[in-house]
Amino acid sequence: MKTVFFREALREAMTEEMRRDERIFLMGEEVAQYNGAYKVSQGMLEEFGARRVIDTPIAELGFTGISVGAAMNGLRPIVEFMTFNFSLVAIDQIINSASKMLSMSGGQLPMPIVFRGPTASAGMLGAQHSNAFDNWYANCPGLKVVVPSNPADAKGLLKSAIRDDDPVIFMESEQMYGDKGEIPDGEYLIPIGAADIKRQGADVTIVSFGKIMKIAIAAASELQKENISAEIIDLRTIRPIDYTTILESVKKTNRLVILEEAWPLGSIAAEVAFKVQKDAFDYLDAPIRRVTSADVPLPYAPTLIEAALPNLSKLVKAVKEVMYS
Repeated sequence: MKTVFFREALREAMTEEMRRDERIFLMGEEVAQYNGAYKVSQGMLEEFGARRVIDTPIAELGFTGISVGAAMNGLRPIVEFMTFNFSLVAIDQIINSASKMLSMSGGQLPMPIVFRGPTASAGMLGAQHSNAFDNWYANCPGLKVVVPSNPADAKGLLKSAIRDDDPVIFMESEQMYGDKGEIPDGEYLIPIGAADIKRQGADVTIVSFGKIMKIAIAAASELQKENISAEIIDLRTIRPIDYTTILESVKKTNRLVILEEAWPLGSIAAEVAFKVQKDAFDYLDAPIRRVTSADVPLPYAPTLIEAALPNLSKLVKAVKEVMYS
């Protein structure tokens, strides 16, 4: 095992896969000469050259369209968005071309593309740079959506995403790039669609994904001080969702709280809550609770950001409510 930054885990995944398969290339704003807006691609231009690490204009619709055409012709692009907020400019190509091409071509044109970059809030960036788009893209058939929470998962899942023949949305966070964590030695892959139980528990299940897994894990430690044993599930992938792991946990704990950094309407939390009440209703000893962002554009002031986003105290409060404590 070795300890690396989150950004280094992503770089290792891309570098290893590009060494393995010459059809893979990286493109996006500032990925080459500047070594990446968040230094994820540092050193990759020197190793692979300008034909495989490509700086693009500030034109997301254009270079996303190029990636679709490249995939149709046998290449395997990795597209970096400086933020998924900017992917809205390219959403027509992602939804109407990449996600639908395999179906529309009768299985003749796979779309091996990875669209990756940061999503959701990252401090005082304003409402137009702080949206959580995880659940938006998870709503679309034909896409797979991956949201890792730590360096080890990020590397193993990104390698699997790059090898996948379907388009994969790979969500990161500006606030995670500097996180450190251990990763296994040698090559390893983590399958897309498999959740991970980060902490075993007996009294309540907490389901989350992405950077706010830190809140879930911190909450479990706080709750343990009051003799509440929380089982923590990291979804890792939100399309497809590993419902089996969630349901088996709820059948054991009989209570469920879902933590998500997104608006409440149409959220992954809403989908998980529906599935659990449908398939495990008789096991529930309390109503399912969701802890999400407030249903407002994210404010700029730090005090208002704190009020709008999920946090430790809100999660602990929700758990105590389902525990009737």
